[in-house]
Amino acid sequence: MARYYDYVLGMIPLALGGVAAALMGAGLAVTTAITVASVFAVGLIGHAMFVNGPVDADTEAPVAGDESFQSAD
Repeated sequence: MARYYDYVLGMIPLALGGVAAALMGAGLAVTTAITVASVFAVGLIGHAMFVNGPVDADTEAPVAGDESFQSAD
């Protein structure tokens, strides 16, 4: 089953190629179109790393309903 990072890895070349092709079709120069498209690809990578970053299951914070959770009272 495909997960979030599988979709991100697939969307990186699609964003780079698709946005660059659309901008070239709109009349921008090739170097400008590729530069702008690469910003979108880097944005996807940044989102995957920092906004929705990978987390190990054992390093997550305990949840209030969990048996291992102890209140500070």
